[in-house]
Amino acid sequence: MASTIKYQPAIASMSLGRAWVHDFEKKLKAASTSGFKGIEIFYEDLEYLVKDLPPSTDQSGPPTRSQLMAAATKARRICDGNSLTIIGLQPFLFYEGLKDRQQHDRLIEKLHVWFDIVDILGTDIIQIPSNFLPKDQLTGDMATIVADMVEVADLGSKRTRPIRFAYENLCWGTSVDTWEAAWDIVQKVDRPNFGMCLDTFNIAGRVWADPASPTGMVEAAEAALTASLDRLVKTIDVNKVFYIQVVDAERIDPPLDDKHPYHVDGQPSRMSWSRNARCFIYETERNAYLPVERVARAIIEGLGYQGYVSMELFSRTLSESEQSIPESHAQRGIEAWKKFEQALNLNQD
Repeated sequence: MASTIKYQPAIASMSLGRAWVHDFEKKLKAASTSGFKGIEIFYEDLEYLVKDLPPSTDQSGPPTRSQLMAAATKARRICDGNSLTIIGLQPFLFYEGLKDRQQHDRLIEKLHVWFDIVDILGTDIIQIPSNFLPKDQLTGDMATIVADMVEVADLGSKRTRPIRFAYENLCWGTSVDTWEAAWDIVQKVDRPNFGMCLDTFNIAGRVWADPASPTGMVEAAEAALTASLDRLVKTIDVNKVFYIQVVDAERIDPPLDDKHPYHVDGQPSRMSWSRNARCFIYETERNAYLPVERVARAIIEGLGYQGYVSMELFSRTLSESEQSIPESHAQRGIEAWKKFEQALNLNQD
């Protein structure tokens, strides 16, 4: 990154259309052509690319290690061809705090495959979202969660090319649903390669918004957000923020209750909201309503964060089959970035 460029726009690959609906290479070309400089790769992207590889074995089961390496090589080649830097691989799901320690061991085995994948991709970040399995599958024990995270951090630090882990609090996480809870874990893990991904949706979507409420907000939302952001600026070490995601969401009206079309039995309302109704910052025509700029200012101006800003998006619109979906989402994302860049006077000397 040039010294005069403090911030670069990135986008998640699934923001340009779900991998199983839209062609991976077309999505990346749309991102590059629109002006994005970085991309978050999803593990599912690689599984999609495996299906595109010449069949060599039975492909009815999960992809083999060699198939995943071939897919990663192809993904890297496509990114390089489109001048896109891969900023990370995500999401390493359902890892920390498991009661089933055999499943924990299986995930550690899988992590070693992810290590080889990120080496091929040319990135050094693996993102771990907070666990949202049901409570009866999790210990809920902080010591176990921290020990699990120490284990991955230490394994990653021993690589020839050390790997960093960006822990992200999901606003519907079972035990970790706020930035404060995630930061507490980062501090207790206390490893230089273990930090955070701060996401405006997951911060505002927990402390300020509630899609199941008639108002779309929690009680005393403004006071709660103000206090939370004040703490964030005073508490977090910016060196532990490995990258950030700037994204908004639609105001759900009527509220997202058990009769709502987005409702899924057993799924938290905030998760259903996230999967169906995120949008880019400033998209008021799509009912965007979260105080995203306010949260982002706390991170960028308050903490002094510099680096990639990912315009991550999940939405029902990504599953639409029209061929224009990758291009339209890329254009929406870069337009949002330009407005954001101007509003915050980013990259200005």
